[in-house]
Amino acid sequence: MEPQHLRMSGRVSPALEKSSSMGQTGETKAGAQPSDSVSVQGVSYTIRERVGPWWNFSLYCKKWTRQILKDVSFHIESGQIMGILGNSGSGKTTLLDAISGRLTYKDSFSGEVYVNGRQLKKEQFRDCFSYVPQSDTLLSFLTVQESLTYTALLTLKKCSNNFIKKKVDAVMTELSLGHMADKIIGSHNIGGISGGERRRVSVAAQLLQDPKVMLLDEPTTGLDCLTANQLVLLLSELAHRGRIVILTIHQPRSELFRLFDKIAIMSFGEMVFCGNPMEMITFFSDCGYSCPEQSNPFDYYVDLTSVDTRSKERELETYSRVQEIVSSYKNSEIFSKVLTAIEKTKYMKDLPPIPLKNKDSPSTFYKIWVLLRRTTRNFSRDKTGIIMRLLQNLLFGLFIAFFLLRLKNDLVKGAVQDRVGLVYQCVSAPPYTGMLNAVALFTPLRAISDQESKDGLYKKWQMLLAYIVHFLPFSVISVAIFSVFIYWTIGLYPDASRFGIFFAAVLASHIIGELLTLVILGMVQNPNIVQSGVVLLNSAGVIVGTGLVRTIEEMPTPFKLLSFLTFQKYTSEVLIVNEFYGLNFTCGGANSSTANNAACIFSQGIQFIDKNFPGALSRFTIDFLILYAFLPVLAIIAILSFKIRERIIDRQ
Repeated sequence: MEPQHLRMSGRVSPALEKSSSMGQTGETKAGAQPSDSVSVQGVSYTIRERVGPWWNFSLYCKKWTRQILKDVSFHIESGQIMGILGNSGSGKTTLLDAISGRLTYKDSFSGEVYVNGRQLKKEQFRDCFSYVPQSDTLLSFLTVQESLTYTALLTLKKCSNNFIKKKVDAVMTELSLGHMADKIIGSHNIGGISGGERRRVSVAAQLLQDPKVMLLDEPTTGLDCLTANQLVLLLSELAHRGRIVILTIHQPRSELFRLFDKIAIMSFGEMVFCGNPMEMITFFSDCGYSCPEQSNPFDYYVDLTSVDTRSKERELETYSRVQEIVSSYKNSEIFSKVLTAIEKTKYMKDLPPIPLKNKDSPSTFYKIWVLLRRTTRNFSRDKTGIIMRLLQNLLFGLFIAFFLLRLKNDLVKGAVQDRVGLVYQCVSAPPYTGMLNAVALFTPLRAISDQESKDGLYKKWQMLLAYIVHFLPFSVISVAIFSVFIYWTIGLYPDASRFGIFFAAVLASHIIGELLTLVILGMVQNPNIVQSGVVLLNSAGVIVGTGLVRTIEEMPTPFKLLSFLTFQKYTSEVLIVNEFYGLNFTCGGANSSTANNAACIFSQGIQFIDKNFPGALSRFTIDFLILYAFLPVLAIIAILSFKIRERIIDRQ
C-alpha cells in the first residue's frame, strides 16, 4: 500500500506514470543483460584551510584539515537517474567533481571510481563523463542552433554541413528545442531564451558528444517549479533511453518522487542514504522518522539529516542524530546490496567496454578557425560593443583636439610643450583602451573556454589565439580612425610617411596593451585585479620609460635599466623623432621682446631631440623594430601563460 503522503491530489499525470514504468523497466533489463554502470567506492576528500584571514598573521599561519567527503559509495546502472539531495555544504557538488575527476587538489583524494567494473585512469575521466555545471556558459548573441552547430564543429572531425545539421537537429528534437532554434541565447542584460531553455541548451551541447554518463550540478537552480519539474522529467527520459544521469538538486517538489530511480541524501560529506524512493520511505520509517502526511518527503528527510548550527546544543543534538542515521544505513541491507553490486561488476567478464564520448576530434588549425568564426559571429551582433570598440580611441582624440586645437611653431605659445603633451597622451591612453577591450570581451570567453576545455573540445590557448586574430582588425580600424582625425586636425608634421609612422606606433601601443592584459588574464582569475594591475603597469611604464615625466639620463641606474623593458620607451622615442625631426620653431614673432627668454632655447626640433632624448635619432629604426617585437613576444607569453595554468590544474 502506497503511503498517503506520496499520493497526489487527483490522478497521477501520465508523464509521471510513464516515467516511473520506464525506470522499473530499465532496472529489469539491467538485471537481465550486461549494461553500463558507474560504481563509486570509498571516496573521501579533505582540504587544508587557513584558520584566519591574511591580516591576522598568527591565525593565517595555522591550517586545519576539513573533510569534504567521507567514505561515499554508490552504484548506478544504465537507464537510471539518480538525484543527490542535501543542504548547502553537504558535499553534493564536490561528489560530482570527484566522480568526473575535476577535483582541484587530487593529493587529498582517496577511493575508486569504476565504469563497467573497470577502474578509471586519470586521462579517462574527461572522456567518459559529460558534466553540466550549475552556471550556463553560453555566448549571448548566438542563436540556439548556431551555438549547438559550433559545438558540433568542435566535437566532430570535419564533416559535411548536412551531417552537422542533422546531428544538431536530432539533439534539439530530443530536448524540445526545435521551436526556438533561431532565438538568441541572451543574458541578464540581453533578451533571449528563458533560464530553463538555456539549461536545456547546455545539456544539448553535451549530448552532441554522445555521452553515456551525464552529471549535472544543480540544473534546476534559478528555475520556477514548473520549469524545474519539466527539466527533471526531460533528464529522466534521457536516462531511460540508455544513459546514466546523476544530478544534484535542491528542494525538489514531491511530484518528482516517481521520476528518480535512485535517491541519495548527503550531510556533512557523508552518504546518509542511497536507494530507490520506496526504500527511502521504508528506511527512515524503520529508523523512527516517518514522513508526516501532506509533507514533501524530500524536504522532510533533508531537514532531518541536516545539522543545525544555530547553537552549540542544537548542533550536537542534530549531528548525533545524523550519525545515528548514517550508522543505520551502513548496517542496512540497502547498503549491503550497493557493496555487493560494486564487487559483482568488478569480476564480470562480459561487461561492455568503458563508454567513452565521441573522440573524433578535428585538427588544431580547424578548431582555431571554428573558434574564430564563432567569436566573430557573436561579437558582430553586439552593435553597442562594435561602436565602442571602433570609436573609443576617437572619443579620446576629440577631447585632445578640443583641448589643444591647432599646434603652433611658436615656442612662446607652447610649441614644444603641446607636442610633448600630445605624445604623452598617445603613449599612455591607447594601451589603456586595449586593456578595456580585453577585460570586457575576453573574460566571458575565458569562462566558456574553462568549461569547454574540461570537456575536451579544445585547449584554452586555442581560444586565446582565436581571440587575438579576431581583435586585430578592430584594433587597426579603431586606431586608424583616431590617427587620421588627430594627426590632420591638430596639425602634426604634414607628411604622409610621418603619418604612417605615427599610426604604426600608436597601433603597436594599443595592441600591446591588450596583449599584456591577456597575459595577466592567463594567470589571474579576477578581472578587476587584472584591470588594476594593467593600469599600474602602464602608468609605471610611462613614468619610467618615456622620459617625458623625467629624462631618462637623470634617473637612478636601476630605473634606467628598467626603462629598456618598457614598450613606452620605444613608442615615445619613435613619436618624438617622428614629430620633431626637421621641425623649425619661431620665438614670439618679429616684434616680440621675448626673443631671449627661457622659452626660446631651441630653434629646431632636432635640438630638442638631442637634449632630451640623446641618440634617439640614430636609434629610430631599432626602436621601431623593438616596439613591434613586443607583439609576437607578448602573444607567445600569453599562450604560454594559459598552457602553463592548464597544465598546473591538470597536475593538481
